[in-house]
Amino acid sequence: MRVLKIRRPRPARVLSVAGALGLVALVAGCGSGSAGSSGTSASTAGSSAVSPASAASAVPPADSAAASAPASPAASAAPVAGGTLVLYSGRNKDLVGPLLEQFTADTGVQVEFRGGDSGELAAQILTEGDASPADVFFSQDAGALGAVTQAGLFAALPAATLDRVPAAYAADDGTWAGVSGRARVVVYNPTLAPTPPDTVDGLLDPQWKGQIGYAPTNASWQAFVTGLRVLRGEDGARQWLTAFAAQEPKPFERNGAVRDAVNTGEIALGLVNHYYLYEKIAADGAAAVTAQNRFMAAGDPGGLLNVAGVGVLKTAPNAEQAQVFVDYLLSDAGQEYFATKTKEYPLVPGIAAAPEVPPLADLSPPQIDLSDLASLEQTQQLLSEVGLLTR
Repeated sequence: MRVLKIRRPRPARVLSVAGALGLVALVAGCGSGSAGSSGTSASTAGSSAVSPASAASAVPPADSAAASAPASPAASAAPVAGGTLVLYSGRNKDLVGPLLEQFTADTGVQVEFRGGDSGELAAQILTEGDASPADVFFSQDAGALGAVTQAGLFAALPAATLDRVPAAYAADDGTWAGVSGRARVVVYNPTLAPTPPDTVDGLLDPQWKGQIGYAPTNASWQAFVTGLRVLRGEDGARQWLTAFAAQEPKPFERNGAVRDAVNTGEIALGLVNHYYLYEKIAADGAAAVTAQNRFMAAGDPGGLLNVAGVGVLKTAPNAEQAQVFVDYLLSDAGQEYFATKTKEYPLVPGIAAAPEVPPLADLSPPQIDLSDLASLEQTQQLLSEVGLLTR
């Protein structure tokens, strides 16, 4: 189990290009999946959950049976006769590789996969500017997408594409769309924590000192902190983070490592996305998994519902193939992949989540505009100042 060493320190929506470039200098990576490797690589790709109290969701439920999905653009569009697209992906290839292979089989479009951490890839796109070879940016979280949007490097997506998802899961200006959702949870060991907290303030109870795991360079953790800044203000976020640092949380390289440490009893609690538990169950069998998910109380900042999403670069050399790819992710087949294979929340209305995952309609995430999660540089600076970010 690799544990990271922390180096203690020595609702703006505009992130400057120079500031975004500082992402690489500030952080080694922003996590791209449970088993991802850091850096950029290129290749061609041919438990019982504890639900929160019922309350009105801050965003429209995507799996509501009352809503019917529009016809899939991927199904109705004229097929593309082959070609290639360059994909910058913050999603781990082990996670989405089978979907990319199926996309190629269905459309004839080859995918040149360039994987890395979402924050680093966003900074790379800003550095490359109009010379970027990327056609599509597939990000793990909304914050990295927002940084590219604010730099003016994404093209607007067609209305038919944006109509596939509720407005809450897309950029305000239509430059990116969410393709799957994930809820932040506390994964816990019921032997060590029979009554786990369901609020971020509950994590500050002295009984949890030294018993909480987190992944400091992971995009989802940093998006949570950005959301905390939006919801509680800069001073409120700093106050909570300072108190959290005093709890001596244990840093891990990835969310999967946090989950595994909870499962083995190394720590009692972990801050991760909901689907990591189901990934473990699928790999090892339910009988081998002790850990459980605790979904957060209604409106609590720790229950942020974030999205993985995509945008097409204005300068995309293969714009037609890029748009076919985006529509494929939002097709029924693409959405069902996220529901059944990765156990994420499909965002297209009418596509149900996996039966073992609590329905999206039962969650009560905090009310936050995902477009406000773009201030990554400020978040990383704050984390560094309070001693919660590795260098």
